Amino acid sequence: MKALPGLWLSSLLLLTVAAARSHAEPAYDLLVRGGTIYDGSGGTPFVGDVGVRSDRIVYVGPRADGQAKQTILAHGKAVAPGFINGMSHATFSLLADGTAQSDLRQGVTLEIMGEGTTAGPLNAAQLAELRADPRRRAAFKWQSLGEYLVGLEAQGTSLNFASWVGATTVRRHVLGDDNVAPSTTQLEQMRELVRHAMEEGALGVASALGYAPAIFAGTDELVALATEAGRCGGAYASHMRNEGDGLLESLEELIQIARRSGAPATVFHLKASGRDNWPKLATALQTISAARAEGLRITANMYPYTASATGLDAAVPPWVQEGGATAFRQRLADPLIRARVIAEMKAPSTAWDNEMRAAGGPAAVLLRSGQTLADVAKTLGVGGEEAALRIIEQDEGRPGAFYFTMSEANLRQQILQPYVFLGSDLQAVTITPQSLKSGAHPRAYGTFARFLAKYVRDEKLLTLAEAVRRLTSLPAASYAIAERGRLRVGYFADLVIFDAETVQDHASFDNAHRYATGVSHVVVNGALALADGELTAARVGRFVRGRGWKDGATGGCRAAAGDWPALN
Repeated sequence: MKALPGLWLSSLLLLTVAAARSHAEPAYDLLVRGGTIYDGSGGTPFVGDVGVRSDRIVYVGPRADGQAKQTILAHGKAVAPGFINGMSHATFSLLADGTAQSDLRQGVTLEIMGEGTTAGPLNAAQLAELRADPRRRAAFKWQSLGEYLVGLEAQGTSLNFASWVGATTVRRHVLGDDNVAPSTTQLEQMRELVRHAMEEGALGVASALGYAPAIFAGTDELVALATEAGRCGGAYASHMRNEGDGLLESLEELIQIARRSGAPATVFHLKASGRDNWPKLATALQTISAARAEGLRITANMYPYTASATGLDAAVPPWVQEGGATAFRQRLADPLIRARVIAEMKAPSTAWDNEMRAAGGPAAVLLRSGQTLADVAKTLGVGGEEAALRIIEQDEGRPGAFYFTMSEANLRQQILQPYVFLGSDLQAVTITPQSLKSGAHPRAYGTFARFLAKYVRDEKLLTLAEAVRRLTSLPAASYAIAERGRLRVGYFADLVIFDAETVQDHASFDNAHRYATGVSHVVVNGALALADGELTAARVGRFVRGRGWKDGATGGCRAAAGDWPALN
C-alpha cells in the first residue's frame, strides 16, 4: 500500500525536529574536563573526564564526547570522589549553619555524625535538657533520630550527612545517668530503640565508653545493642573504654563485641594515649590484624594530630559524675569526696581513662582560653587537679581542653594501616564573629588537608591514589554506604577537585579558625557547593540512610540482610 504524501512528510518533519533537538540537548549537566582522575579504588590514576547528569555520574573515562550545560576545566588538578568525614560531631553545628565550611572547603561531602550521643531517640526529659542547654539550639523539636535527620535535610545543608544511633542516648532514655545494669525488660526496650532508629536510617550503634554515663554500660549490654544493629544491616563503632593504660583490654572488648554480635566494628579515633602507653600501639595494631585475618570486619579512623580535644571531666573519675552534672557538682562540695577525687586524679588506673595523666600533667593540658591548666593553677595558688575542679564548678556547660597525649611516630604507623581512614572528631563549622570568640582544635579545619599535605605529599607515607581511597571508598564500605565513595557510573555525583601540590591546612592551636586551601570545587549530588573556592547557594545535601531504613511498607530490618561491600 502506497503511503500518503502528507503523512510521509509529517513523519519526516517530526523525525528531523526530534533529531535536531537530541543533537542540541547537552549530554551532561556538568562536565569535569582534563583532570587527573582518582576514582577512589586506590588504582592507577588517569587523565580524563567525569560527566554528570542530574545527581548521578554518567561518564568516567578519557575525553568525553558531547556538550555540557556547565564545564569545569580541571587540567593539572586531582578529581576524586567527595571525601567522607568518618567521625564527625556536626549534629548541632549543621543545624546552626548548614554550610559547614570548615569541612566543605577541605573537600568533604558527607558527615558521619554521632559518637555515643545522638539527636535521638529522646524522651521528654532528654528533649527538655537539650533545649535548656545554651550550647544547643533552643528550637530543637525532634525526639526521634529520623525526625531530626529529615528535618535537617528540609532545612538545607551544603553537604550530605548520616548518623549512628548513640548507645549513650539509648541508655539515658531508659536508665538515666545512674550506674545500673538494665533489667531484661529494660534491655529489650533499649534494643527496640536501636531497631527503630535503624529503620529510620541509622548506620549502626556507636558508643563513647570513656565518659559517664556510657562507661557504666557492661559488655553484655553493648553486645545486645550491636546485635540489634547487625540484624538491621548496621555496624558497631566505639570510642573505646580506655585509650591509655587499658588500651589493649579495651580493644579486646571491641573485638569481642564484634565477634559475639556479628556486626562489623570500627575503632573511633585510634590512638595510644600517654607516653608510657605509646609502645602499646604496635600490639594493638597486631591485635586488629589478627582479628581481621580471623574474618572479623574491623576498621579504625583517626585524626592526624597529637592532641585530643574533650572536656575537663575526662580528667575526673566517672563515679563522681554518676547522676549527671548537678549531682556531680553537689558531690564536689563535700571535702572528703573532693579529696578522694583529687587523689584518684593523681593515681594511675586502668578502670577509667584519665586524660590529664595521659598528657603528663597540667602543663600539657591546654584550655580553650589559650592558657595551660598549670598556668591557671599557678594563678589560683592551687594544684592542677583542684584548678580543673574549680573550672568545672564555675562553667555551666562542659569546659573543654586539649590534651597532648600522642606520638607523631604512632600517627605515622596508624596511617600506614590499610583499614584506617580519617575523621575530624569535631563539629563542622563556619567562621563567624561568634565562632571566632571560642577556642577550637585545628582538626576542625585541617584534618583532611593536613593528611594530604603533610603525610601524603610531603612525607610520602601513602600514594595519593591510596590516600584518596582512605578518604572515600574505605569509609563508605566500612559503614555500608551505597553508591558513594567512588567515581563510577551510576553513583551519586559527589566530587572534589583539588590541587595536590598546594592543598594545605592552616589551622593551629594558636589560631585554629583558618580554612584550608587548595580545594577549588566541590560537587554534592550533582550541584556545585563550592566553585572556584567560593561557597555557592546550593543546599542540596541529603540524609544518607543505612541499610535498615524502612520506607513505608518496604525495607526495614527484615530486608537488610546482605553481604557487606569489600574493603579493598
